[in-house]
Amino acid sequence: MQTGVTEAVRLSVAISSRALFDLSASHRVFENQGVDAYRDYQVAHENDILEPGVAFALARKLMNLNTTLGDRGRVEVILISRNSSDTGLRVLTSAHHYGLDITRAAFTGGASPYRYLAAFGAHLFLSADPRDVRLALNAGCAAATVLPAAFVTDADEDDQVRIAFDGDAVLFSDDAERLYRREGLEVFNASEFAAAHEPLPGGPFKGLLVAIHQLQALFPAEDSPLRTALVTSRGAPSHERVIRTLRAWDIRIDEALFLGGLDKGRFLAAFDADIFFDDQQVHCDAASRHVATGHVPHGVANVE
Repeated sequence: MQTGVTEAVRLSVAISSRALFDLSASHRVFENQGVDAYRDYQVAHENDILEPGVAFALARKLMNLNTTLGDRGRVEVILISRNSSDTGLRVLTSAHHYGLDITRAAFTGGASPYRYLAAFGAHLFLSADPRDVRLALNAGCAAATVLPAAFVTDADEDDQVRIAFDGDAVLFSDDAERLYRREGLEVFNASEFAAAHEPLPGGPFKGLLVAIHQLQALFPAEDSPLRTALVTSRGAPSHERVIRTLRAWDIRIDEALFLGGLDKGRFLAAFDADIFFDDQQVHCDAASRHVATGHVPHGVANVE
């Protein structure tokens, strides 16, 4: 492991209870019978261990990085939940049953928990509630709605964490995407080619990418427990501005796939992503058939 990097380097990921565990049965009780029946159900089943949810494998692999790093607090998973402490007891019991070393949690009793993200220093918020995700994004925290899983996680997964990102409206602003939708592909390509040496403005996930890059810097590039990929519908000639933007930011992306409009799902499966972030629901739906996927409701593609 390399030395000389500040000890302040941290990665904090906040995950909601419904993203971390399969709470579909209890959530149906809440939706159909109300909060009192939900509380009774959770208390009655608080010793029943929950099944893992979509973000569970990612959370476990992230926390396992602490063993590699030799620092228990370097990577932190924080439980953020609309549950009360009463109904949330089952969630923490399940987390500890699986060996997840979660020490910090917020149970907000039905209120949106987004306002605690900054206080916890969270770089990312994963939730099954699109309302909370939008509030978190508006507050300046990278956030995504985890989609229901349409795949089975390999029980023999390795320890390397692989995170894939879309570009426009995720890592970068949606300025170029707005031009594409307004003027079409030809004008978009011409504009991006002309502005190839002008870095793109940062998007909502730039801060997360910076935090990941700082952790990666603790290791030789060929031996990092964290691997990143840019998986974008862009193709030549609009690729150059993206490459130069990342260079200007002094951020390493391990793999960059410029697909020129091809379906992203199979490429994400080939990369073996632990999670993929995209702003467009159609791409998220396709990706979720192969890998854990987070929809980022940001930018022109999500204007209501």
